[in-house]
Amino acid sequence: MTEPTTALVALTELAPVIRSKNAGPTLLTLDLFFRDAQAFERAASSPALQADAVAHLYRCPAQAVQRFALPGMGAIKFTLPRRVCAGSPGDGDVYGAQQHGPLLEVWL
Repeated sequence: MTEPTTALVALTELAPVIRSKNAGPTLLTLDLFFRDAQAFERAASSPALQADAVAHLYRCPAQAVQRFALPGMGAIKFTLPRRVCAGSPGDGDVYGAQQHGPLLEVWL
């Protein structure tokens, strides 16, 4: 007898709030707030939302990504280096507010 498999679900279905912002001029913060404890648990245990997977998604070294699981808040937070220092030439998003886009394509 085989065990039932859980169908993949888009991260956007589990987390109504997915946002990014600066954490200083050289760091970026990604915040994921989940709809309930069940959604948080699914996301927190998913390989797609581990530090190394997010590092791959944002093309930075895995050791540069910090992951904070906050079950009491139903949130997961990542901190990673910005590609360009905020406000430098070539920076298209001085506040870091549009950097969450890659997470919108994640499935768990």
